[in-house]
Amino acid sequence: MSEKVVVYSAKGCKECEMVKDYLTQEGIDFEVRDILANQVYQQEVENFGFMGIPVTAFANQAVKGFNPGELNKIIALVK
Repeated sequence: MSEKVVVYSAKGCKECEMVKDYLTQEGIDFEVRDILANQVYQQEVENFGFMGIPVTAFANQAVKGFNPGELNKIIALVK
């Protein structure tokens, strides 16, 4: 089973939208998990060691915020 990129997000989060737009431009499929809609998703973010969003995760790698340099490392793992 292949892993999927996950973007932990919430409505109204501008940085979250920037991450999703960036991944879309790079041709990366991802799942959006709204941390306000499901407490389990908030716990998953905290398990990565982060308290805020956006968090982009793939396999055991996670990146907080809109950081193209770090996001490119995840993109490289996916491609």
